[in-house]
Amino acid sequence: MPSNEKNEFLNIAINAARLAGKTILDNLGRIAKKDVGLKAASDFVTRVDMESEQIIINTIKEYFPHHSFLAEESLKEAETDRYRWIIDPLDGTTNYIHGYPVFSVSIALEYNKDIIIGVIFDPLRDELFTAEKGRGAFLNGNSIRISSVSDFKDCLIATGFPFRKKGFIDLYLKLFKNIFNKVSDLRRTGSAALDLAYLACGRCDGFFEIGLSPWDIAAGAIMIQEAGGIVTDFGGGPDYLLTGNIVAGKPAIHDKLLEEIKNVF
Repeated sequence: MPSNEKNEFLNIAINAARLAGKTILDNLGRIAKKDVGLKAASDFVTRVDMESEQIIINTIKEYFPHHSFLAEESLKEAETDRYRWIIDPLDGTTNYIHGYPVFSVSIALEYNKDIIIGVIFDPLRDELFTAEKGRGAFLNGNSIRISSVSDFKDCLIATGFPFRKKGFIDLYLKLFKNIFNKVSDLRRTGSAALDLAYLACGRCDGFFEIGLSPWDIAAGAIMIQEAGGIVTDFGGGPDYLLTGNIVAGKPAIHDKLLEEIKNVF
């Protein structure tokens, strides 16, 4: 694929993310009870999620009308060998509803079932994380790399609670305890996309979570890989988008996390 074509994809994704981010900020603190719906237990959707998603889809479709989409709130088209956009219009909806300042827009592009573009935008901090396959990962245009921390005991590990799969809570808490006792500390922000972006730029040293969706993971996964990290499922394979179970970090830290996971799951 010509590099200028990838640049066009990235530029449109950035534009879509920024437009969606403006809508998200314009509505922050203005969400009424009638604006909030419940998709499943503890899994909320707001009017802003829907508006943000429509802005992203319309912006992309204007330039690429024949592409497919996998979007959290509306379009869930079948996997394809051609181009498919994977979109989370507001990752961290529960945070957003409460005014907790951690949420983001996540957009990825898949070609021949391989992620080639990733964009994660934090509108509150005006931080734009981007990645192109084979061309590196960036924060506001500056190249980023994963953390240089190599000793597990010195690591800050990010994670997320399995609120969509609460039947796993006992196993998860056992895993959490095992890891907690071996690392410096753990963090749970409520936006998996931002956690993965933070891992890519070295703000944390590893990440694991259970039961995520493709739109939570896709953009962050390519970011980590382009920043020098490894992303796998809980079996150490490549099916994290399919299983929703993900572990990531620099090779040494990823392997330590994976060892802990395999001891529990």
